[in-house]
Amino acid sequence: MRPIKVLVVEDSLVFRELLVQNLNKDPAIEVVAVAKDPFEARDAILAYRPDVMTLDVELPRMSGIEFLRKLMPQYPIPVVVISALSDKVFEALNAGAVDFVAKPVSTGRAQIEDFIHNELSEKVKIASHVQVSNIKKTAMLQAAQQPTQLKDNNLIVAIGASTGGTEAIFSVVKDFGPDIPGVVVVQHMPPGFTEMYAKRLDGQCRVRVKEACTGDRVMKGQVLIAPGGDKHMRLVKVNGVYQVECRQGPKVNGHCPSVDELFYSVANTAGAHALGIILTGMGGDGAKGLLAMRKAGAQTIGQDASTCVVYGMPKVAYDIGAVKHQVRLDEIAKKAYMLLSKM
Repeated sequence: MRPIKVLVVEDSLVFRELLVQNLNKDPAIEVVAVAKDPFEARDAILAYRPDVMTLDVELPRMSGIEFLRKLMPQYPIPVVVISALSDKVFEALNAGAVDFVAKPVSTGRAQIEDFIHNELSEKVKIASHVQVSNIKKTAMLQAAQQPTQLKDNNLIVAIGASTGGTEAIFSVVKDFGPDIPGVVVVQHMPPGFTEMYAKRLDGQCRVRVKEACTGDRVMKGQVLIAPGGDKHMRLVKVNGVYQVECRQGPKVNGHCPSVDELFYSVANTAGAHALGIILTGMGGDGAKGLLAMRKAGAQTIGQDASTCVVYGMPKVAYDIGAVKHQVRLDEIAKKAYMLLSKM
């Protein structure tokens, strides 16, 4: 199998050279071209036809976000954004980027090389499997009008996602109304970005959205996003009330927070009073936990292949029998309301 052809777009000469040197150390990756601004990047795309592009958000002559908006309609290509801690990364994802990595705070060579080997290389490999045609399709899916006839106030909705999940989660949550049961979400994301993501959703959706912390009650009309970093989020019941706890723990399936950890806790705590939804993402995190939810009597939904950016996690869940209902992304909220109204 030939290596993944990568175009590196970065204006800093030192960081650009580190990216090239260390990405090329991975036998599965070959940097075929570099560019210091979007105009050089456009020429390199035409000349080298890369499989994946890494892109800094802050670039001379044109921002990375503006470049994405101009690029994607004409030359759709999987893009991994490299960004400092900024909510601009979500604009980049909305503009068509596949995923992002947090630029290391440290300027030490060893720390930067570790970041490239352990984070960026993996994101590039995942991006090479992305269905690019589904990236902007997610953003264009239309909202559906939902019924508001939910009887049981003791219900829980649990959602898990990874690559492509920021836009997919938004596509579902924007169609939730204030009557939706308490929602708990794990989206694989670096620390710091989950708080900005929660605030962004809170300003765009009809429900309240916040980054979770231990002791937060799971309430109707509210979405709790697991904090990125070294803590897993689990559902617990204290004095008959659903709450979340966010505690440090080792990675599960290579992730912290892990979707499986959340789903297992929902299966054990809420049982048949829960709805589990697994969305786009590489790997199998969440599949076994969703199966545990289904075995406990919960309803389960998996995003279908035609609307997934990466049909990985939902496929694994479907293959092991964890998914009861396989649904297009734009129909998931409607299906969720239908199932919840019967519980």
